[in-house]
Amino acid sequence: MYWQEVSGNWFLVPEQPRAIVHFLGGAFVAAAPHLTYRWLLEALYAEGYAVMATPFVNTFDHGAIAQETLTTFEQGLMVLAKRQPHLSKLPIYGLGHSMGCKVHLLIGSLHGVARAGNIFVSFNNYPARKSIPLLEQAIQQASQFAPDLKLDTRIEFTPSPAQTLDIIQREYPTQYNLLIKFRSDTLDQTRPLSDVLIQRFPRTTAVRIIKGSHTTPIAQDIQWEASRSFSPFDAIGQFVKQEFYRDIKGLKEEVLYWLAGE
Repeated sequence: MYWQEVSGNWFLVPEQPRAIVHFLGGAFVAAAPHLTYRWLLEALYAEGYAVMATPFVNTFDHGAIAQETLTTFEQGLMVLAKRQPHLSKLPIYGLGHSMGCKVHLLIGSLHGVARAGNIFVSFNNYPARKSIPLLEQAIQQASQFAPDLKLDTRIEFTPSPAQTLDIIQREYPTQYNLLIKFRSDTLDQTRPLSDVLIQRFPRTTAVRIIKGSHTTPIAQDIQWEASRSFSPFDAIGQFVKQEFYRDIKGLKEEVLYWLAGE
């Protein structure tokens, strides 16, 4: 299993793929999704799904990120389809984590892209001051040291959180959606998104609440080799590994179960 890069995307394609999963990661780990989300994405590949992960760098203009991400994905898919024509006939599912959910939603809403279905894990739509560490503090300190400097204290993402939900409510086209919320996730904003999507597509929008936290999707494999005598320390190590993977395995199962039913 080897990740390959094409037109700015990282991909894995099995011999007979069932569908294509277009993955977008969270704001601070989206630049190398094939590494930060490796376990989850390779698990989908192992079940027969072609995975295309598109990196992006977070800026305040989320609409521009959506446009650039869509262009990068479509260019990569076009190149791959020339090599493997059967890929162009496969359904495409979006899978996003945290900010990646917002980007998928904007791709659909602003550009009329209707997927076979979308999966939103730990949707996050906080304003800039809450999303970016130390932004509020930096603005306050700058005002103290340079009181005559006129700063725009209304710094915000484009579109803003409220505008994003309004755009989704009016324009989002994909009917089949799965929203996943983790029980210990303090950053999750699945509830307002579910209110919008259930109102728009009441019969085809599903919400699941499972064990885990906001960082569950980026859990990685821990290589633990027990000693020949299998000491108490080895037993603790095996227990920690089992507990560590319980949540991400639960996420994998939810995603695969929903994909199989679509």
